[in-house]
Amino acid sequence: MKLAFLGAGGTMGLGMARNLARAGFDVHAWNRTREKAEPLQDDGITVASSGAEAANGAEIVITMLTDADAVLEAIQGVPAVLPASALWVQMSTIGISGFERCAEAAKAGGVALVDAPVLGTKQPAEQGELIVLASGPDGMQERCAPIFDAVGKKTLWLGEAGAGSRLKVVTNSWIVALVEGLAETLALAEGIGVNPSKLLEAIGGGPLDAAYAQMKGKAMIDRSFEPAFKLSLATKDAGLVREAIERHGLELPVLDAIRNRLEEGTQEHGEEDLAATFLTSSPS
Repeated sequence: MKLAFLGAGGTMGLGMARNLARAGFDVHAWNRTREKAEPLQDDGITVASSGAEAANGAEIVITMLTDADAVLEAIQGVPAVLPASALWVQMSTIGISGFERCAEAAKAGGVALVDAPVLGTKQPAEQGELIVLASGPDGMQERCAPIFDAVGKKTLWLGEAGAGSRLKVVTNSWIVALVEGLAETLALAEGIGVNPSKLLEAIGGGPLDAAYAQMKGKAMIDRSFEPAFKLSLATKDAGLVREAIERHGLELPVLDAIRNRLEEGTQEHGEEDLAATFLTSSPS
């Protein structure tokens, strides 16, 4: 089966495209910066010069890009080169309104759309251990299963298209709240003369523990911010949370404050890992 992967050179896209090729798909890849996708040629993946070139005749088109604007730009001209039975699997994190814009584009192009953002960062993408939050028209589960099995360890089917993006907004809210809360807690520890590693030791293995907190907490303590999930992207995702809050008339001031704090850190540390939000609060 020919599969087009648009956004194949990104942090997530490289690993996902490779896993799809290993699963036996004939993968044709495109990335806005072609050089970032060219290493995929060593995996037997064809690297195209445009999204339409990659998608020409493909049965499945996957988009995995930074935001809705990038997705919609990448998909321009693609529906015209697809067979009537083609399926667009949108796996980027684009929020509620972003999905709606993609749904309009899919309808205009006569392409069936599955909304399937993922949970996970660089390492899970490379290892095929993402969690897929899938939603779409009835009957798509069987067709999408080989794709999702190649890139993920678990797939949740959530109902009509758009439900996946709504759940992704909720999970992103939890991620940024956890990391920013941890960052300020460790900053408090340092500020009052407590060894911050003792917090991780104290909660380790108990009901207050979380593997993500242990991982990001160690990165904060070590000041080691090699990006698995860039702070700039986390800030973008926090913006999608804010957009959802405003859209539905909710009053959630903590989440709004977290978004502001992440945005502040992004000015200097946006290309570093999300854990670098700690540097905005650290007393040293």
